[in-house]
Amino acid sequence: MVEPLSAPHTIVDNFIAPKCHEAIKILYQDDAILIINKPSGLLSLSGKNPLNWDSVHYRLVNGQKGLTAAFPEALLPHRLDFGTSGIMIVGLNASASKHLNKQFQSRAIQKRYLAMLEGSMTTLQGEINLPIAKDKERFPLVKICKTTGKEAISKYTVLKRLLKPERTFVQFTPITGRTHQLRIHSDAIGHPILGCDLYKSKRSEQMAERLLLHASDVFFDHPITGLPFHAKCPCPF
Repeated sequence: MVEPLSAPHTIVDNFIAPKCHEAIKILYQDDAILIINKPSGLLSLSGKNPLNWDSVHYRLVNGQKGLTAAFPEALLPHRLDFGTSGIMIVGLNASASKHLNKQFQSRAIQKRYLAMLEGSMTTLQGEINLPIAKDKERFPLVKICKTTGKEAISKYTVLKRLLKPERTFVQFTPITGRTHQLRIHSDAIGHPILGCDLYKSKRSEQMAERLLLHASDVFFDHPITGLPFHAKCPCPF
């Protein structure tokens, strides 16, 4: 007897981004690249839903009235999650973007993040090595899965411990770049990032008004000069 084929799992994304009133700030600019500070609560790319038109890319291509000029050929070789703030590299032409893309694909670019976690971490530094897979039943979440997951490694250093309530301020250096990697890794070790709406404890989401994850540093080779380039972005929390 032939079993009937099951219906394909349909992914429905009903997310509508609230309006982001904070502007993108340009930290550095030359003929090939921009280094920008993305605010929390702004999409990197415009969504499929026409209501989610506002994004980093949209604002760069069209300009921010009275604030920044338009960069019609701007391309994003990497992106940050909606709730994550901080540093992004923008290619101002196809050649620069291609060069940067190659660096990201070969993991030649190093990124650092700052995050505030729930609870007090006992170790000062360490490495989280837990494979990550898509969770088709709970889109847009991902899951830790040792059978189907892809390698995911996050190194961390504790910078400060705080009390009342207990929190830990950490620096993350992701070795891989999986979707939601730092958020799910933090939650998996029992210290979710404050303000995260996807990977959380009973109280961690309510402990902050936004996701307390910030891209603070990026190290790469400039696509024109080839020289090492270190860009920094101050943390807002």
